[in-house]
Amino acid sequence: QLQLVESGGGSVQSGGSLRLSCVASGFTLDLYAIGWFRQAPGKEREGVSCIGSLDETPYYADSVKGRFTISRDNAKNTVYLQMNTLKPEDTAVYYCRAHRAVAGGEYNYWGQGTQVTVSS
Repeated sequence: QLQLVESGGGSVQSGGSLRLSCVASGFTLDLYAIGWFRQAPGKEREGVSCIGSLDETPYYADSVKGRFTISRDNAKNTVYLQMNTLKPEDTAVYYCRAHRAVAGGEYNYWGQGTQVTVSS
């Protein structure tokens, strides 16, 4: 079964840190671009960070630049999102997505999400 599973969410106080993990099963992540997205209650899902399959310079949303770091460990088939200096506005469900474009189409896999709650 092809799937992504996120973990590492939780409740922290403002200024705290969390590290999210996104583990793939049934396929290898090294051929995929991986993105982290988040969705807060009543808001649309937004892109937070992504990293290409060739480890190109990662993208970060302006709201998380300097605080979040995305990385991948292909040996563990895992992508991480290190989140530091968390703010209440970071509260959301965080999802990872694996994307790969191939001739004639593309593959997209989403995880089930992990809740991050930051209290002031």
